[in-house]
Amino acid sequence: MDDKKNKQPEQQNQINIELSEDIAEGVYANLAMIAHSNSEFVIDFIRLMPGVPKAKVKARIVITPEHAKRLLAALKDNIRKYEEVFGDIKQSEDMPKFPINFGGTVGEA
Repeated sequence: MDDKKNKQPEQQNQINIELSEDIAEGVYANLAMIAHSNSEFVIDFIRLMPGVPKAKVKARIVITPEHAKRLLAALKDNIRKYEEVFGDIKQSEDMPKFPINFGGTVGEA
């Protein structure tokens, strides 16, 4: 009888997440532009191709500041785990040179 009581809250906390075939394939992006307001963060994932003067936004994600902070923590944790297995991720000293400004505060990743 105690087992049923312990399992019930577990079932209520489960979330079923559906992943369609299209979304499961993913989209390649090699640049992210981040802007924010007082109520949201906007992350544009962009594919920038060498020699092509026009880059396309492939996905735009809008999240709350609280979720942005959770995403940052999750990325840090996953990078730490990745580097424990595969070694340090090397970063290029060169920053991409392009004039992009969506208005407002912008960060690059």
